[in-house]
Amino acid sequence: MPARSAIDDATLRAYRETEYRVHGEAPLTLKVDQRSAPLAALHARLHVASSAFITAANPFSQPCDASHNDARQQALADELAQLGFSAIPGIGQHPDNGWPGEPSFLVLGISLDTASALGTKYGQNAIVWSGADAVPRLILLH
Repeated sequence: MPARSAIDDATLRAYRETEYRVHGEAPLTLKVDQRSAPLAALHARLHVASSAFITAANPFSQPCDASHNDARQQALADELAQLGFSAIPGIGQHPDNGWPGEPSFLVLGISLDTASALGTKYGQNAIVWSGADAVPRLILLH
């Protein structure tokens, strides 16, 4: 993680306060720096040691129209499938700041390096990555 980020304090605070909601057959909500027992159970059930919550929407936190974000998300979905990752759709949504929720994926079994590379490729300021301890951590990419 960089010693000093180029991301402004308000944006960093918003990332930390956002609820990272995972859809699917067993929905769960991730919060940065808060251990998630449901995520730990999902990791155990699927025999993975890590996961990442990644979006391709709104690169560098600049709002894009829905069709542009949809195309970016589809490109990310296609790349995840090509790489052989299982991904569960979700949405990153701040509880009250008015920023529209961002479609995202919980990518199972992905390493921190690969998740960071994908986040960088898709123009993201940060990703949320969880290791074996099932504690979602905000990983700044620049």
